[in-house]
Amino acid sequence: MLRPVRNRRVSRRSALLGLAGVVLGGSTPALLSACTREATLSITEIRLATGPAGAVYRRIGGGLADILDRRYPSATVTAVPSHASTDNIRMLLEDEVHLGLANLDAAVGLDAEPPAGIAALCRLYDSHLHLAVLADSPIRTVGDLEGRRVSYGAEDSGTDFTSRRLIDLTGIGLRPVWLDQAESARALAARDIDATFSLTGVPTPAISDLAERRPIRLIPMPQEADALADAYPGPYFPATIPATAYHDVPACPTLAIPNVLLARTDLPVDVAKAVTEAVFTEAPAIASDVPEATQINVRTGIATGPIPLHPGAAEWFRDQKR
Repeated sequence: MLRPVRNRRVSRRSALLGLAGVVLGGSTPALLSACTREATLSITEIRLATGPAGAVYRRIGGGLADILDRRYPSATVTAVPSHASTDNIRMLLEDEVHLGLANLDAAVGLDAEPPAGIAALCRLYDSHLHLAVLADSPIRTVGDLEGRRVSYGAEDSGTDFTSRRLIDLTGIGLRPVWLDQAESARALAARDIDATFSLTGVPTPAISDLAERRPIRLIPMPQEADALADAYPGPYFPATIPATAYHDVPACPTLAIPNVLLARTDLPVDVAKAVTEAVFTEAPAIASDVPEATQINVRTGIATGPIPLHPGAAEWFRDQKR
């Protein structure tokens, strides 16, 4: 049984202030029916760890929390802001949250094995590793980061995990700083840093906003994608950030990593099944405001790599085959 968690974060409603584009407001028949159904769960609180300001995790997590809150009025649903992947995993392990979003590489960790006590509900969408610089920057390759001030994203984020892993492989000596996506964009615009990594969905709000205000470029990373895939088989695959993603930014080869929705293994089966159902039946509503959610589908949703499915999620997927 999940023990009560301390309320050290803001409530879901407070977390969603300023995210008007994410509030899904009953614009689809599925959501309207969910608002009116009398549904109960075996627990009265659900806490979902999301991500930092300017990140897709914050928006998708907030949208999902809003849907769950509407579907299950008997439960209090809270979207918990965080530094993202690694922080979310820590909160799951420390029983501060019931659910959390994470990149697959961070979720399986350094030993390529998921930590005990954590299961997956589903695969959601793929994140792309961005390396952004101002358009007039002399940086053209990852090797040019030598000696430069570079943001690894928020400490304990998926960006931090993957960027450190990539730089360790290259042996480059840079001057790292740890800023969340919104802070990194502001620091790059002010030339307080020379470049910023960002592992996130495409497009991501912080970089979109920056590209509208300042000319930027994305640094190609095809060799780095191959190096990571060779060194750590499984979570990494080559990908391209399309030219349509950001204002006046050409297409850029990089690497991508699946995102998964994680849960504690002691989350009741009925809750895990209900959350999994909400993800897939309400994906179109989430996608109306968060483009990354268009990738959410049952066919790929079951592919969670080495992370085992929670029994409640497995039950929901089995039901879809009947």
